[in-house]
Amino acid sequence: MLGGKTLIKINGLKKVFTTNSNTIQAVDDLNLEIKKGEIFGVIGYSGAGKSTFIRLINRLEDPTDGQIIIDGQDITSLNQKDLRISRQEIGMIFQHFNLLWSRTIKENIAFPLEIAGVPRTERLERVDELIKLVGLSGREDSYPSELSGGQKQRVGIARALANNPKVLLCDEATSALDPETTDSILRLLTDINQKLGLTIILITHEMHVIRKICHRVAVMENGQIVEHGEVLDVFLHPNRPVTRKFVEQVMGDKEQDEAYEFLTKEYTTGTVIRLHFVGETTNRALISRVAKDFDIDVNILQGKITQTQKGAYGTLVVHIDGNDKEINRAMEFITSTSVEVEVAPNA
Repeated sequence: MLGGKTLIKINGLKKVFTTNSNTIQAVDDLNLEIKKGEIFGVIGYSGAGKSTFIRLINRLEDPTDGQIIIDGQDITSLNQKDLRISRQEIGMIFQHFNLLWSRTIKENIAFPLEIAGVPRTERLERVDELIKLVGLSGREDSYPSELSGGQKQRVGIARALANNPKVLLCDEATSALDPETTDSILRLLTDINQKLGLTIILITHEMHVIRKICHRVAVMENGQIVEHGEVLDVFLHPNRPVTRKFVEQVMGDKEQDEAYEFLTKEYTTGTVIRLHFVGETTNRALISRVAKDFDIDVNILQGKITQTQKGAYGTLVVHIDGNDKEINRAMEFITSTSVEVEVAPNA
């Protein structure tokens, strides 16, 4: 559920940490707008400033300079009393769960409601709703020590949603989980985003997390946002070296590249081409149509398709054999469909 209204506006945000020996610019003149109802990813390597950035959004860290405006309210100008009230509209989940180990699951989820002064009957109703929402029915009276990592994170998500926040902050929320559990938590976050229209800001160093659930992404390096945009656009056209390294986490396949180089030399007749598909074009029966409409032989040699929130993208390596005129006609047709065509160097 992605709306066009800006929910969060960040202007000239800076954070400097000063010690006896040196000064660290953790966040450096950061400017960003995040829309209501989107899942916005922020990715960077360790030390890029992404965790400091997310802690600035709810003022767990105070900025050195700049503004953070959430739904029209400048939270950087709030006093401590007003900030406590404003924080109720900002949920947060953490890498290591941060649960209260002496409290049961339902008591953990109820904790922020207690702090907010919500009456007991209303608290219990809200806790029941959240337990069902995150898929923990039957575990209400368990303690955190009795749960798996994924279940603990579901408790963290339910607790973060207790006060019906406008935004949910996720700081490396899946980094401590195995791949299968990570996928289940990402599906839950997507479901919550769609059901509640909740804005989610997700901090991570894993590009496959961005690929699976984010609508837009910002890449951080040395405290700055060096690239941002729609996830599919950033994946297809990464401009900065750090972005290309992240994209290679998902699409980089050394064995496939080596196989492609081998295939270009293996076929001495016809043409080997690599097709780059984007969005809806991945679903078209393009190869079948080319084989049917042109007097050529088409053989699929290799392929990889990947899904994002905004559509699919990927590559397909094919060998086309026939007379030069028909091959050229087929190539012109393929190009006209918006599929990018890469012809093997020795073709």
